Amino acid sequence: MTSQKPFRWLVYGILIFTLIYLISLTGFIFVPVGLLIASIAVPIVGAGLLFYITNPLVNLLEKYKVKRIFGVLIVFVLIILVGYLITLFLVPPLQEQMTRLVNNAPAIANWFEELWIMWQNRQEFLPQAMEDSVQNVIDNLDTYAENVITSLFSVISSLFSFLFSFVMIPFFLFFMLKDGHKFAPFITQFFSEQKAKSLNLLLVNINKTLSSFIQGQAIVSLVVGIILLIGYSIVGLNYALVLALFGLFMNLIPFVGPWLSAIPAVIIGFFQDPMVGVWTAVIMIVAQQIEGNFISPNVMGKVLNLHPLTVITVILAAGAIFGFVGLLLAVPSYAVAKTIISHFYHVYTNSRPVGQKNIF
Repeated sequence: MTSQKPFRWLVYGILIFTLIYLISLTGFIFVPVGLLIASIAVPIVGAGLLFYITNPLVNLLEKYKVKRIFGVLIVFVLIILVGYLITLFLVPPLQEQMTRLVNNAPAIANWFEELWIMWQNRQEFLPQAMEDSVQNVIDNLDTYAENVITSLFSVISSLFSFLFSFVMIPFFLFFMLKDGHKFAPFITQFFSEQKAKSLNLLLVNINKTLSSFIQGQAIVSLVVGIILLIGYSIVGLNYALVLALFGLFMNLIPFVGPWLSAIPAVIIGFFQDPMVGVWTAVIMIVAQQIEGNFISPNVMGKVLNLHPLTVITVILAAGAIFGFVGLLLAVPSYAVAKTIISHFYHVYTNSRPVGQKNIF
């Protein structure tokens, strides 16, 4: 009986849940560890993102006989140069457009209220519950706006409190670029030859998955942001630079982000002029079609092999549990987890006798 698969899987399940229960009882041990990880998460994640974006350039310079340390220094000089150019050319118009947008926020709110009143006057059979709900939203619009502004300042304050963590990002990035290629050999040296090969293959696959996602998503977002900026400028949309940058950053959230970025752009377009709003919606649709059919397939390819429905489900679940950070990290975390599970599944099936490759 003990050799039957259902019994073995029952035992595995009991052991897993027992382990989870024991971990929950010893939470006092893991809380300090969690605080330690949280304290270094910002520089590690920030440096990790920059590492996967800049590491290909360091590797390219190394192929041309440039010592790795000098390649790293060249990359840092380029990063500083790009930051200087952004500060010189993008920050002033961005600041000016943000100021105008904040000043026009009350006018946009009043425009919404006028639209609702006009639409309400033309409705004879509007459900009372719906009318009361929408009217409540309109009556408290100023309160909602004040809460949003207060939350925004709270977020800004929190960002300043993490200033030290952001300052540490360049130091983490420097050593990641300089010694990152030594990580896999350092880890695998403690294992036997066969297990070292398996672990090295796993690390290579994880690195490939992360690099494909981060590099691909950065390129896709940049191209989409440029397309939106050009399109918004052609139709004469106000705050084109602000809205294009917002679309660029929201595009980092696969599938969901691009459509969320369309909402403020279309609203501002209709507030400016109905035809501008229509053309803004057309530009968003065209940009997403170009991104979905031409850019993403050619940039990311089939490396991630993630079904859209799976991605949307993972994003919604992660967003509900971890908030905005969960939205950003959901897809790469899921891709890495899938890579790890697939690796150990193949290791397990390949270790079984011929004819017994199935698990269930």
